[in-house]
Amino acid sequence: MNDAFAPSDRYRQGMATRRAVLGDNHVDRAQSTSTDFDRPFQELITEAAWGHVWSRPTWTKRERSIVTIALLAALGQDEEVAMHVRATANTGATRDDICEALLHVAIYAGVPAANHAIKIVKQVFAEMDAGEAA
Repeated sequence: MNDAFAPSDRYRQGMATRRAVLGDNHVDRAQSTSTDFDRPFQELITEAAWGHVWSRPTWTKRERSIVTIALLAALGQDEEVAMHVRATANTGATRDDICEALLHVAIYAGVPAANHAIKIVKQVFAEMDAGEAA
């Protein structure tokens, strides 16, 4: 694989946004487990998702967080739902926001998708609450 990656301004912005949303621990863990095989993918999502989309000024991180959780729930992307629910600690999306988003998922993407996402979200909230209490 090509090791000659030179970070662009968009990549640097994406990394800053990714860290602001997901937290340093998550990003550091993702980078430390990256291999030659998946490094191009990590670079792509950092530049495209985080540098292009998440860094746009039109919506707040809270708004992007709500939409992202709804989309991931509708698509059945369980691990990503959990990750983005944990990220709400950094984005400002509230539990009420997530509840409303999942009600939309139920109507527009199906009750089973919303029901499954609610199960995941409740588990993540319990983990977050346990961490806050510790």
